[in-house]
Amino acid sequence: MELLSSTKSSGGWLKRYKHQSEAVKGEMVFAIYLPPQAEQKKVPVLYWLSGLTCTDENFMQKAGAQAMAAELGLAIVCPDTSPRGTDYPGEHDSYDFGSAAGFYLNATVEPYAQTYKMYDYVVQELPQIIEANFPVTAEKSISGHSMGGHGALICALKNPSMYASVSAFAPIVNPTQCPWGEKAFTGYLGSDRESWAQWDTCLLIRDAKEKLPLFVDQGDADNFLEEQLKPEALEKVCAEHNHPLTLRRQPGYDHSYFFIATFINDHLQHHAKALNLC
Repeated sequence: MELLSSTKSSGGWLKRYKHQSEAVKGEMVFAIYLPPQAEQKKVPVLYWLSGLTCTDENFMQKAGAQAMAAELGLAIVCPDTSPRGTDYPGEHDSYDFGSAAGFYLNATVEPYAQTYKMYDYVVQELPQIIEANFPVTAEKSISGHSMGGHGALICALKNPSMYASVSAFAPIVNPTQCPWGEKAFTGYLGSDRESWAQWDTCLLIRDAKEKLPLFVDQGDADNFLEEQLKPEALEKVCAEHNHPLTLRRQPGYDHSYFFIATFINDHLQHHAKALNLC
């Protein structure tokens, strides 16, 4: 790994690294916040998955999470949102497909099948790297925003014993039934909609054998609410299948990081409780 930057923050250290990834067959960058407790002992990790157009830097710079993470003794890891350095036809043409829009799945359609393996990267490769190189335990939770909220939910639902807890801000919960998801899934997975089901939170809940509780915040002034996010679909399927869900509709809040920064401490405390930090 190559250290790109190191910045003191809330008594701990925010660092960015570049490394060669086997999952995506290229260089990847991630950010990690190590709280001050990590200088004396290993600490658990919260993995944060960001949304469309973002990199590893957005959350670390805008969410204001370091102070609470330092108080709780919680490390935070933020990967990038897609592979970089490739130049496939159409990859950079729109904000909601290709670069910065990996959707945290494993692509099966060429040429994206060669490198767009963000699910494998987030669930398998990145935790192995973090646990081998930093003072952290194997205990982990996962969270994210929008596309990253979708990613956090599917990673947790597909691997419930891996994560102590999961949360999301304004997640894309039913991507097989919204324009963002339909565009991305067609490009990454092809036209067989049955193959899409394994990457859709609402469809995964129907078959979930373990019922890891879901904690979701959604702003009611979010301009993507009705067309893309559809939290009512999540409420409906969770009610039908007795899946524990806390969905808070926050009056007046939009899709921005102002929304995330307002409620991030609630999410950090939610994960800290599951990780036995408080």
